[in-house]
Amino acid sequence: MGQYFLRRLLQGIPTFFGVTIISFLLMQAAPGDPIALITFAPNTRPETAATLRRQLGLDQPPLTQYLYWLAGNDWTLVDVDGDGQGDTPGPRKGLLRGDLGTSLKQKRPVSELILERIPATLQLALSALVVGYGVGVALGVVAAVYHKTWVDHLVRIISVIGNAVPAFWLGLLLIIVFSVQLGALPMSGMRDITSRGFDLGDILAHMILPVAVLSLNTIAFISRFTRTEILEVLDQDYIRTARAKGLQDRAVWWWHALRNALIPVATFVGQSLGTLLAGAVIIEQVFSWPGMGRLVVNAVFQRDFPLVMGSVVVASVMFIGGVLFSDMLYAWLDPRIRLR
Repeated sequence: MGQYFLRRLLQGIPTFFGVTIISFLLMQAAPGDPIALITFAPNTRPETAATLRRQLGLDQPPLTQYLYWLAGNDWTLVDVDGDGQGDTPGPRKGLLRGDLGTSLKQKRPVSELILERIPATLQLALSALVVGYGVGVALGVVAAVYHKTWVDHLVRIISVIGNAVPAFWLGLLLIIVFSVQLGALPMSGMRDITSRGFDLGDILAHMILPVAVLSLNTIAFISRFTRTEILEVLDQDYIRTARAKGLQDRAVWWWHALRNALIPVATFVGQSLGTLLAGAVIIEQVFSWPGMGRLVVNAVFQRDFPLVMGSVVVASVMFIGGVLFSDMLYAWLDPRIRLR
């Protein structure tokens, strides 16, 4: 088991660097100039901007800039507004030494900004993952048990709708219905700004709409996949043997069919987590959820290069970690996988 884990971990390293290289090149090709963000002052001199560009390494080829981002670079502070003080962030150690850099817009360490926002995103994504798998598996079992009945057709219709409906449109629709017209649920935010201390009921009320929208796609996919797997398992010989021994249908479905059908379903935990993290960018914008999604969107529009790349690093590590968890869970459920 340890060798299997180590092999899968080593396979994730080139994936991580591949993601960072592609993201870096996309940021290089994007319109805009990060120097304009740093030197946003009415009395900035052109020679100051040129000096800053040279010391930041932005005058180098993309590959050299990428190596600077990985290994760090040393440069001095530059006075861009004429007040006698350096205005640019200080020297950075580089990603390989744990330094994600400093935000060009907010003038704060990227790691500090991400640590402030990532708990809210994880709260939203993990809740949607639990709801998506719980409801999806339950609907898949019901659809398989009542195969070719109206219940099965209803579950399939729900799964198609869940895959087809745009998340931002559904989010706005739910806000109009449940927040504006009915006034039953909060419209946006993570908690009431007037509340004092920890209020679980208030937090859960704010989570209902975004979690429902974010988990819908997972519910649709997992329900269809669980239904298909259970129908295949029900045709196996050991299921016929269990029924021939006189076991009740409920015991056959839950203790024999479902346990074996969930082995392939477990492999999509990591992919589902990555999908939810990507979908959280849209959901956080719609519901004004104070997570990493809003942070990344604002950083992209502001051309805040270090903050965007730091967010890419964190998201990549989380996605690769989720895939690794899926592989380990699959190997634990099915020991034959460890030999591959």
